[in-house]
Amino acid sequence: MDPKTIVVMEGDQTGQELLEEAIKVLEPGVTGLPLEFERYDLSLENRRATKNQVVFEAAEAMRRHGYGLKAATVTPEEAGDVGSPNRLLREAIDGRVIIRTGRRLPGVRPIGGIHAPISIVRMAVDDAYGAAERREGEGLDEIAWREEHISRRTCRAVAEFSFLQARRMQAQVYGGPKWTVSPVYEGMLKEELDAAARRHPDVRYRPILIDAAYAGLITHTGDALVVPALNRDGDCLSDMVLQLFGSIAGAESLLLAFDEEFKVSTVMAEAPHGTAPTLEGKNLANPLAMILAGAALLGFMQDPQARQVSRGIYESALEAVAEDVRTADLGGHSSTDEYTAGVIGRLRTKMDVWSSLGESAVI
Repeated sequence: MDPKTIVVMEGDQTGQELLEEAIKVLEPGVTGLPLEFERYDLSLENRRATKNQVVFEAAEAMRRHGYGLKAATVTPEEAGDVGSPNRLLREAIDGRVIIRTGRRLPGVRPIGGIHAPISIVRMAVDDAYGAAERREGEGLDEIAWREEHISRRTCRAVAEFSFLQARRMQAQVYGGPKWTVSPVYEGMLKEELDAAARRHPDVRYRPILIDAAYAGLITHTGDALVVPALNRDGDCLSDMVLQLFGSIAGAESLLLAFDEEFKVSTVMAEAPHGTAPTLEGKNLANPLAMILAGAALLGFMQDPQARQVSRGIYESALEAVAEDVRTADLGGHSSTDEYTAGVIGRLRTKMDVWSSLGESAVI
């Protein structure tokens, strides 16, 4: 494997603490991979000090190297402050798709009978977010207006990646927008989903309206699903689906940018949760999602060894949970670093076994 550089974006509070745990797992001495880490300080203090210049430098590095691992950061609420680094990063790398996958955690009871993984593939740009808004009139005659848009390019990116993800997961592409009510606006995404279904006839496709999709997800007990969505629909769906599995701890969040042929060109991975300031410095926060974020990056590298290690990290992380090495939020008694050590120990064992087997295993 050729050396790869991961752009590491440091954050705030437990976000930074958990980032360091994820890097422990990715270290070349653990994975055996020739990985290098290029760090940028995206803490609130440094974003203010550099007037967000550090954010743009990190984005440029991601575009150059292709891979980024970001800690949770604090977004100030005051107008005129530095704002959200995620929004700036998204725009700077031309990120078009966000994917989050809910999966069952051993020993954590999901809602209902849900057990197979569910990926939400949503627009990262356009739609309700960043839309122009205004109000007219007064009193009870006051009217609020919002001007939204979506693009054919973003719709195609969501649709194409949804079908590729479904093939990888052996899943069904399920759901869609409310195209019957909004055939011009939301219908554009439906058109691209239908076109992707024709390009990928081997992938199962069940288009249903977004309201029916919500109801179906709550009662779903069948195979794995990939759910494509508009930006705000996907934001809501992601939160709901992760909680269906009993915890957001077992999910990573990926921002994807694409080339002109809609192949992934840049990946930024992070945990979907925030900075948990009440847990800062206590060695109690759960690093699982950040560790999985690091594993996900390896899975996008075009190298069999990196992908094998990626799967090894996923398996080791979930095996640790299954064997009761888990933090308090999952009903366990392990500290942050104890859990990370448990993952690393299991990964080292796997890699030792792989080395022993070589090509001798019966496949």
